[in-house]
Amino acid sequence: MKQPSTVAALCLLAAAGASHAADPNLARNLAATCANCHGTDGRAVPGAGLEVLAGMEKTRTLQKMADFKSGAKPASVMHQIAKGYTDEQIDLVATYFAAQK
Repeated sequence: MKQPSTVAALCLLAAAGASHAADPNLARNLAATCANCHGTDGRAVPGAGLEVLAGMEKTRTLQKMADFKSGAKPASVMHQIAKGYTDEQIDLVATYFAAQK
């Protein structure tokens, strides 16, 4: 009797994952969380002392986030923030910022 409910639960999870992955605004929405410090679309306020993310090479962003996530790069809050994202989400954000000019 438990088997049908397990199958139904797995189907719901699969459907939720597919709809989540199909969100065309997911990268933008994830990147929007960076705006508090790095400015809208990664365009930090000049002179604020924060790095401009808009137009940064994807590989550079990926490396910086990996370093924050692992603790290899010291930070005040970025090491905590980076740990909250999956590698796939970080890849989406890096791609988004690389496309901003």
